[in-house]
Amino acid sequence: MPVHIEFKEGRVPVKVYTGEIEPVARQQLVNISTLPIVHHHVAAMPDVHFGIGASVGSVIPTLRAIIPAAVGVDIGCGMMATRLSLSGNQLDETSLRKIFHQIERDVPVGFDQHQDRDVRTHAAKQFHQGLKGILEKHPGIEKRVGKHSRWTHQLGTLGGGNHFIEVCLDEAGRAWVMLHSGSRGIGNAIGSYFIELAKGDAQRNQVQLPDRDLAYFPEGAQHFDDYVAAVGWAQDYARANRAEIMDLVLEAMRRHLPSFEATGAAVNCHHNYVEREFHYGEHVWLTRKGAIRAGRGELGIIPGSMGARSYIVRGKGAAESFQSCAHGAGRRMSRNAAQKRFSVQDLEEQTAGVICRKDKGVIDEIPAAYKPIDEVMANQTDLVEPLHTLKQVLCVKG
Repeated sequence: MPVHIEFKEGRVPVKVYTGEIEPVARQQLVNISTLPIVHHHVAAMPDVHFGIGASVGSVIPTLRAIIPAAVGVDIGCGMMATRLSLSGNQLDETSLRKIFHQIERDVPVGFDQHQDRDVRTHAAKQFHQGLKGILEKHPGIEKRVGKHSRWTHQLGTLGGGNHFIEVCLDEAGRAWVMLHSGSRGIGNAIGSYFIELAKGDAQRNQVQLPDRDLAYFPEGAQHFDDYVAAVGWAQDYARANRAEIMDLVLEAMRRHLPSFEATGAAVNCHHNYVEREFHYGEHVWLTRKGAIRAGRGELGIIPGSMGARSYIVRGKGAAESFQSCAHGAGRRMSRNAAQKRFSVQDLEEQTAGVICRKDKGVIDEIPAAYKPIDEVMANQTDLVEPLHTLKQVLCVKG
């Protein structure tokens, strides 16, 4: 049976879809529940853990206001997956190693970006006008991006941290490509810029907050409409970024494999974003910080760590979770703690059978640093139904 708990220490209750929650993340949820703008209750997903301002894995419905730090700086971060007309027996170790190195060459990772000749101009075109309007009003955003981080050059790039590209096999031995990325440097600049504006507004207006990072823009405030426009732009950019990476990965695979097709529509879902939705009798701004939408019949992606399995799921439309579910395994220890505790040998053992980096630079992404994905799934059987179980055979980390 799923483990659910509820606590009522703030103005509204907090409903948590796990029995295991660290004290600092719990306190963050209580802090959010005290805010006068929160509607009905706060929900925390099975992968909930400590974040900046708001805990990762929280779903926050707000009335006529948005908390920029709850949306965060990787605006529109999320997942994309597509099934291929390939089976596992067409993917031997030699071809997978060639694909691994081809993807590393073709998809910039970390701080790298496309060279001028590789810019995805056709995909960038749709974003120029919208960004121009945002930057005319808020030139401070451009200053944060810096001249060496041009948003056009980062469209179709992975980024760092826990962003990844994987080739996986499902329960029937069919191949999938799955990837995780967001709105890159420009999304970070937009997020951090408006977080600072919200903090400044709260200070000037002497708004009492349990945490400065929970500063919010009420509707009608000077920057509210501009933030809505900017965050919407970044979410669209993040979705397009994933689609461009997917194209590059499929092109890389075609160089080393027999002819294949992508079968069926790809799943492309955000898990760090804000959207206008209707819940418990009110139109709210719903922030999912480390959670995906799981409306009835909607498809979603819940990845495990790079040594575990991942899931393609169908939402059940549960009202109490605001039609949401977990966005992944969720960290159980910090990056620093993982680097101190584990060795390269531990990493090799925990990623056996997966072609990936196995060096000191990715120890912080070791599977043991994450919660067991099966435990997360067991705690949300009333939120989603698993359709496919994916096991990676190749993983390129940011």
